[in-house]
Amino acid sequence: MSRGQVRNITGDSFFAWDGDVLVVNILGKPSASKDAIGKPKGTQLKVSVTAAPQHGKATDHMLRFLAPLFGVSVSAIEVVFGQENVNKQLRIKAPTQLPPAFTRAAD
Repeated sequence: MSRGQVRNITGDSFFAWDGDVLVVNILGKPSASKDAIGKPKGTQLKVSVTAAPQHGKATDHMLRFLAPLFGVSVSAIEVVFGQENVNKQLRIKAPTQLPPAFTRAAD
């Protein structure tokens, strides 16, 4: 599978499963008033973080915020692209739980 196909694995949704890996497209909002998972917006999930967008620090903060929500360690989350961009894709290895935005999307 080429790299281009990996990027489009989610199709019309903001997430997809690749075996036991959850692939999530994120629309990040740095410098927010609080850390929060918002609603899906098209093929991306809005995630706000309080960290400023400096040299990937907001993305690092986002991973630390998201890891416990998925029941994984920070090292189990890979940034496929978008380390220093609001548009990013994450690969979360074997999450043990899913935030409410994912269960609502499945309804």
